[in-house]
Amino acid sequence: MLKFDPVASCDLLGATLIPWIFLVVTSVGAAFTANAFWPMGDHRRFFVPSFLFSWLTMELAAHHLVWQALATWLFWELGAMEAWPGWAGLGLSVLSWGGLAGLIIEGRRARGVVHRALSRAAIREPAHRFPWRSLLIPFPIAEARARRSKDIVYRRVAGRELELDVYTPDGRRHLRPAIVQVHGGAWVMGDKREQGIPLLVHLCQQGWVGFNVNYRLSPGATFPDQLVDLKAALAWIREHAEDFGVDPNFIAVTGGSAGGHLAALLALTANRPEYQPDFESADTSVQACVPLYAVFDLTNRLGARKAKYVDGFIGPVLIKAFFDEEPEKFHAGSPTDQIHASAPPFFVIHGDRDTMTPLEDARLFVERLRDTSKSPVLFAEIGGAQHAFDVFLSPRSAPVIEGVCAFLVDQHQAYLARATATPLPAAPSVEASARRPS
Repeated sequence: MLKFDPVASCDLLGATLIPWIFLVVTSVGAAFTANAFWPMGDHRRFFVPSFLFSWLTMELAAHHLVWQALATWLFWELGAMEAWPGWAGLGLSVLSWGGLAGLIIEGRRARGVVHRALSRAAIREPAHRFPWRSLLIPFPIAEARARRSKDIVYRRVAGRELELDVYTPDGRRHLRPAIVQVHGGAWVMGDKREQGIPLLVHLCQQGWVGFNVNYRLSPGATFPDQLVDLKAALAWIREHAEDFGVDPNFIAVTGGSAGGHLAALLALTANRPEYQPDFESADTSVQACVPLYAVFDLTNRLGARKAKYVDGFIGPVLIKAFFDEEPEKFHAGSPTDQIHASAPPFFVIHGDRDTMTPLEDARLFVERLRDTSKSPVLFAEIGGAQHAFDVFLSPRSAPVIEGVCAFLVDQHQAYLARATATPLPAAPSVEASARRPS
């Protein structure tokens, strides 16, 4: 009579299942890697998950390589190679590791792209670089390197208190350049605590004061409410410049995605009274602008968006209008249509694998801006970069952030040189004073 042995049965079940579990795990890892190379930007159901997984895999490729290698070692020790599914899983692992290594190499090439963009404008290489170990540390830990004053109210409007955070460096307290960071989130979500932190901290270490700003979100807010809020923040910063040791004559702006859209509009609509209700006389100019993976067109003029983008989202959610009835509102909200000769210096940055905001729109914006503006216009097309690639540090985002800092520092130095070269009004001579009527 056969006797049931539970221990032997569990061992047999484990030996049968472990190779298959390993195959499933390695298939998931390989799928992440493949999706990083070929994200499904046109697939309606998998559009958002594909973006998220490709973004995290691209910018954390080294971390994915480590966990996949550790998982392979663990399953090897558990006997996954005692059946053919285990060997199939090992083959997938090797292919995935090769892809991840390619992503790491691709990310490191961003340094050369940024260097070429800077060199075309005769801007020197970044003087300050991130230490390599910072790429291994979650960036919120690095915030300790800068002093942050949180949740300062800069405006009360429509029953809301709008807040900003201030990053201030140690050292001298007067006439420091400032940077305003505008968060993204498709104008409907996002917060000042989530984006722009690596750039703000890096600039703070070089003596800049950083402002991370919240604004009203749609669908509760209707454009240009968001732009008006940011102009109010800019006016507030200039009004309180002495409190933070800021030079009110040099404030730059940056932002990503919807934040890049608003940053570009902020730079291109300086002192426009229709966007400054009750503070028309305030100076809302900026001295430099860095939009990253920004939205430059709300009209889909190039057809780079899906057909329902304008009338299915921009119209009902952001602008509250129909494009065929009030196209002027959509054009007024498109940075591409607000270009003029007096635009401040721009450094436009966009990834060539961005599935959220079309690269074609960024190229058109840069082309028209270069044809019109009297100021420098830099453009860096980052190979292999997905949307939001700069949210945390990676082999790709670190040199991009360093390059942005080099651009901003160069613009500030040019401003200082112009200020020094401007002669002061001559004092009246003694003879002239004597001839002046009493």
